[in-house]
Amino acid sequence: MISVTVAARIATLSLDRAPVNAISGDWLEQFHTHLDALARRTDWHVLHIRSALKVFCAGADLAQIRERIDAADGPDRMLAYVAGIQRLYARLESLPQVTLAEINGAAMGGGLELALACDLRIVANEAKVGLPEVRLGLLPGAGGTQRLSRLCGRAVATRLILTAEILDGAAAAGLGIAHWAVPRRELPARAAATAERVAELPPSALAAAKICMAASAEPGRGGYFDELEHTRRLLTDPETRRRVEAFLAGTLEQTTTLHQGDGP
Repeated sequence: MISVTVAARIATLSLDRAPVNAISGDWLEQFHTHLDALARRTDWHVLHIRSALKVFCAGADLAQIRERIDAADGPDRMLAYVAGIQRLYARLESLPQVTLAEINGAAMGGGLELALACDLRIVANEAKVGLPEVRLGLLPGAGGTQRLSRLCGRAVATRLILTAEILDGAAAAGLGIAHWAVPRRELPARAAATAERVAELPPSALAAAKICMAASAEPGRGGYFDELEHTRRLLTDPETRRRVEAFLAGTLEQTTTLHQGDGP
């Protein structure tokens, strides 16, 4: 259903619940179990979420939705289910490590909400993405109304949610829903290269930057104080000091060489 491998500071989480990676109760539990296991490890800086199927994630498990709705306490059971998805996505969003969603195929409803909870999104041009819940008289309640509004602005969120519009990957990237869109055949290599580039960066700086950016979204609070506090902490980090000293030494050497070339 879900598998995880760790190599070269990248944890790759592959969704593999045929046929469309529908979100079930077991799926949520297994996702948490893998995050629990990763939390006990220190050898990864990036979580790369991808699909082993042609679909990234089609959203909620329709069979389980029917079962819940048909129950006498249907509304309560549905609310508990949606709240469970919210909790998983909030946990994913709050990870100190960088998260990358590789969207190779359809990402609908809860599937797109999963991607929106990640820091970075790369999508195949041919993929289809959307939040079509209003067609069923519902709303994207696993964070879709909130994250899409914050990420892309009220106008884009209004367009997609209130019209139930489905976009291809290229259009999604054009609206800021994804950071990059590439042909499907190039997607695995591009996603891997992006994960590798981030994995080479200092994890303490990445985590601090994520905290400061999150602060900017909190009403009435700027992240300026957070920037100062985390800058102070980073300045005492051995890895930061090593990198800064190497950078300054290289810059000084280049400057000296340039000035020497200006002589008679």
